[in-house]
Amino acid sequence: MTRNVAGTALLTDHYELTMLQAALHSGAAHRDCVFEVFARRLPDGRRYGVVAGTGRVVEAIRDFRFGEDEIAFLRDNAVVDEATLDYLASYRFTGDVWGYAEGEVYFPSSPLLVVEGTFAQACILETLVLSIMNHDSAIAGAGSRMVTAAEERPLIEMGSRRTHEEAAVAAARAAYIVGFGKTSNLEAGRRYGVPTAGTSAHSFTLLHDSESGAFQAQLESLGKGTTLLVDTYDVRAAVAEAVRLAGPELGGVRLDSGDLVAQAREVRLQLDELGATTTRITVTSDLDEYAIAALAAAPVDGYGVGTSLVTGSGAPTAGMVYKLVARKDDDGTWVSVAKASRSKTSVGGRKYALRRLDERGAAQAEVIGIGERPVNDGNDRELLVPLMRGGEAVGDLSLEAARARHEASVAELPARARRLSRGEPAIPTQYVDDVED
Repeated sequence: MTRNVAGTALLTDHYELTMLQAALHSGAAHRDCVFEVFARRLPDGRRYGVVAGTGRVVEAIRDFRFGEDEIAFLRDNAVVDEATLDYLASYRFTGDVWGYAEGEVYFPSSPLLVVEGTFAQACILETLVLSIMNHDSAIAGAGSRMVTAAEERPLIEMGSRRTHEEAAVAAARAAYIVGFGKTSNLEAGRRYGVPTAGTSAHSFTLLHDSESGAFQAQLESLGKGTTLLVDTYDVRAAVAEAVRLAGPELGGVRLDSGDLVAQAREVRLQLDELGATTTRITVTSDLDEYAIAALAAAPVDGYGVGTSLVTGSGAPTAGMVYKLVARKDDDGTWVSVAKASRSKTSVGGRKYALRRLDERGAAQAEVIGIGERPVNDGNDRELLVPLMRGGEAVGDLSLEAARARHEASVAELPARARRLSRGEPAIPTQYVDDVED
């Protein structure tokens, strides 16, 4: 895994360090604690969520250090006192982290990440963990719906120009996990090994004295297998000229405007009449899962998706929270704790989760035990896996493993999970006490 260029210690909120200062003062800072990441609900109308970003979380926790520059900033701005600065100067997370493996689907109240450590070590990770998981899981949730709508036609992520430069890299990574085949973002390729692709924009055509000249230059430079953008001027004339120059070996054409369904049909007919029967048609232009689904009957070979993907297709955050759910008392006894306000209730206690499967391997429920593991009836699947032990990364955090895991976890859900219409979560979340024997 590639290390972050910069440290992550100040990617946090001011109040986390003032809490730390007060806890050090009271003597409670070194109590063993369990923090949990979960979402109280799915984005409105969604039937499942997707866990993404855990690999990045592990990297970020590993790199969470307060160096000389960070300590100087905190001191110069009087954020915390000297005793707290002394603690932070030697900070290193040495606890354990468990979580749903990256690519796994989740449901309301799923214990997505369990952080075990002292209060001092774990409380200051809250903003860092949530900023990664809320963003990446939002992108993955939207991207998974798009992959479903595409029905095995390939998708390329191309939303870098519609979001923050670092968010673009993370979005490309999350999209790849859920089934996008490539990204236009080169940093995602360098940093995470996501395959990259791209050819030209309208500016390339407009640069040249004629559309024919632009096509000729691209073909000579990139070869006949390239994809030509054919909607700068007149689509029909452009397709005719593209095939005239490249012959039937032309790799592809791209449509980026207009009535994509009608245009795709007209272009496919024209290409076939010209003998370019293997030339692919790729469509772009503000696609989301609904537009992709509407193109299912059109002769389209692939999709490029930008804005809607990198903004979560209407749900730019997954709504996850990071809560203290258990702590050790002074006598060593574990105590379950939970927020009890009416609108933001949570359930205390260290959680364990499994996916209840029927005899055919189809998911029936998310079963959660508090303080102990739910009983596995023989073919259920444990969901929490170790991610860090003693502050060191463990397990397979590769993107390819996450990609395969996502495909398998979606496949075991009931068919209603893949509907794009608004609906309830595809399977219920049940605590052990609510499960019938």
